[in-house]
Amino acid sequence: MSDEDIKNSYKNAAQTMRGDNTTFGTKLTNEHSNDPNTHKDIHNRINVNYDSIEKSPGMEEVHKWQRQHVDKGDQSKENYPMNIIIDPAMREMYQVVHNSGMTNVFDRFSQQQPIQCKFCIEGLSCQLCANGPCRISEKVPRGTCGVDAHTMVARNFMYRHVTIGTSANIFHCHQAARTLKAAGEHPESGLKIRDPEKLKKYADMAGLNTSQPIEQLAVQFADWVMNDIHAPFHVESKTVEAFAPTQRKELWRKLGLFPGGGYSEVAFAQTRCMTNFNSDPVEFLLNAVRLGVANEYQGLFLLDIIQEILMGTQEIAQKKQNMGLLKQDMINIVTNGHMPLLAHVAIDLASTDEWQQKAKDAGASGIQVLGHVCEGQQLMNYQGTHSQKGYGGQEGEWLSQEYLLATGAVDLFMFDYNCTVATMPLFAKRFGTKLLSTHPVIKLQGTETLDFVPEKMKEQAEKALDKAIEAFKERKSQNRKVYIPPHVSDCTVGFSTESIRNALGGSFDPLIEQIANGNIRGIATIVGCTTARYGQGGSNIFKITRGLIKNNILVLSGGCTSSVMEYTGLTNPQAAEECGEGLKAVCKQLGIPPVLSYGACVDIGKMTHTAKELADALKVDTNKLPLVIGAPEYLEQKAVADACTAVALGWLVHVAPVPSITGSDVVVKTLTETTESLGLGKVVVELDAEKTVQIYVDHIEKKRKELGLN
Repeated sequence: MSDEDIKNSYKNAAQTMRGDNTTFGTKLTNEHSNDPNTHKDIHNRINVNYDSIEKSPGMEEVHKWQRQHVDKGDQSKENYPMNIIIDPAMREMYQVVHNSGMTNVFDRFSQQQPIQCKFCIEGLSCQLCANGPCRISEKVPRGTCGVDAHTMVARNFMYRHVTIGTSANIFHCHQAARTLKAAGEHPESGLKIRDPEKLKKYADMAGLNTSQPIEQLAVQFADWVMNDIHAPFHVESKTVEAFAPTQRKELWRKLGLFPGGGYSEVAFAQTRCMTNFNSDPVEFLLNAVRLGVANEYQGLFLLDIIQEILMGTQEIAQKKQNMGLLKQDMINIVTNGHMPLLAHVAIDLASTDEWQQKAKDAGASGIQVLGHVCEGQQLMNYQGTHSQKGYGGQEGEWLSQEYLLATGAVDLFMFDYNCTVATMPLFAKRFGTKLLSTHPVIKLQGTETLDFVPEKMKEQAEKALDKAIEAFKERKSQNRKVYIPPHVSDCTVGFSTESIRNALGGSFDPLIEQIANGNIRGIATIVGCTTARYGQGGSNIFKITRGLIKNNILVLSGGCTSSVMEYTGLTNPQAAEECGEGLKAVCKQLGIPPVLSYGACVDIGKMTHTAKELADALKVDTNKLPLVIGAPEYLEQKAVADACTAVALGWLVHVAPVPSITGSDVVVKTLTETTESLGLGKVVVELDAEKTVQIYVDHIEKKRKELGLN
């Protein structure tokens, strides 16, 4: 066949498959691409005006407005998105980007609404085989292969969400273990073992010899972790055996939920999702819970432990957050993602006199590395990074990244997995930012990607800093216009199992006493992402959290929710004034805010660790705790895997928006009722903030009564 014949066969495929005369692919233009090389006229075509926007007032007035605004309940479709954006910096930069006509996350959400598919929303569509896509409805109750609605929904739930989320967290843990091994074997890498005592503690729990040199122990512990991740699915996980609660392990074995090697578990689960394999919806859901166990102990928990060994355990400190931390006369590097493994080496280097002088030689007053999204939350908390000269603070949540580049002040945007949006190359080209992927798992069009080589991290960090200096030189020589929203929030961060226990004098007894006497009714974790949906954008998180602290419920935050807590002032000790009388007294006595930021979404692993220690102190199983897990604006697959972890540990899990499970009453009943009857947790779906708060309160009071605390 000639090239023209092949091209025509591609066009004819549309008519064969669905009756159209042409495919959508033949209609695409350069405007539809995120490849920066196809947007050669972007500077002339995109006119940016920093002056014709409504500016936000100072933070004190912003906090007043935020509270008045969400109390009105005006977060609907009308006046979207300005009525849901409550971050003052993002409010300004959205106007800049929207007025210029550039693509951006909130405008794209509006454009998608008329075409979002009801079948997909309910989990009733399938593209697994060539007979599809199939969609199930009242008139067509089965797919071509014979699958019914219940199996389709359950299979989609595990395949499209839980397996991907679990594999992502386990992959992260594996990369952290690789890095720990390199720290032990290659001191020239720039990596350090900043918390050797933590390494000894968990290596001892793993059954390793802790009397050997710390570098050798690091290598052995890293290998132990990676070997367990790579073990077969039918061989019980050593990490789960070493670190999970005893009573939970007994239940998991009884229910067949005790996992083997993480990678093999994911492979086994995905194999079951093939067409004409498994048709039992409950089996899919229980398999999802089993993945949730692997997600915790071969993913979240251990990646947190390893990163703290490398970067220093969290410590309670006063820090700053938001775009006002950018400095026009400085070289600004923003590091984005969830694995701050290269970033912390870059901060080490940027803090030296040598690199600060290189920045000055380039005409800057200095060089700073700022964190963004979950990576920023981690860097702000880690003892070994957040007090260094080269560290600049935390920028914002994932929704803000396009608007962040639009300031024109970001010289280098370096990123690892995940939460880097696909349009960043266009913003980078328009506003002069250099992009650098620091791991081959994430590649953007027209963007340089480094291989992830822990043994060469110092060399790679130097390359990133050099790239940022060159970008600053270009910004200065071109005299590009810059606008930095001046907003900065003061916040108390750095909470973890260890830092809270240390603040309480070395024991959780004072916290347990406050829970027992009712000053603290219980604990809620508000974790995960923010979404662009109507009623959300951070506003739903804010409303729910304010309702909880008024009811004397202590809140732990992690992920992009932590950014919301920070720019709304809820991580400031002054927020104690917004609490119920009991929690207010506790916060004032300890000098802490009512929202304790644990950092990133992956730091949920630290929250489960805190819960385990509380359960151990009370001598009860984890499902007896007065605790609720909330993800009021969950976004992607890792959040669903994390919800399965919480179900495995026996907790009530609240999620919003509604996950794609409503197409099957069997799936809904299993996740919201049946799992609890097995000694597991359950899922609750609720969009309304006030109703959500009442659900949390009722569940916590129920658990208090069971513990005899009423």
